[in-house]
Amino acid sequence: MKKRGQAIRSFWAEEDGLGTLEIILIIAVVIIIALLFKDWIIELIERLMGKADDEADKIFS
Repeated sequence: MKKRGQAIRSFWAEEDGLGTLEIILIIAVVIIIALLFKDWIIELIERLMGKADDEADKIFS
């Protein structure tokens, strides 16, 4: 039992590959958020592009 506890502690303290795991988790969270708010993000971008187009028409007309 004592060896098992030591093995778990040494595994938990080992930091090799920790940066890779963190990057993968961050990417996964960003993808999930993008999928959840996909419709809202698309609507926002379309609205912003419409406003930019209207402003460009005012400037160049």
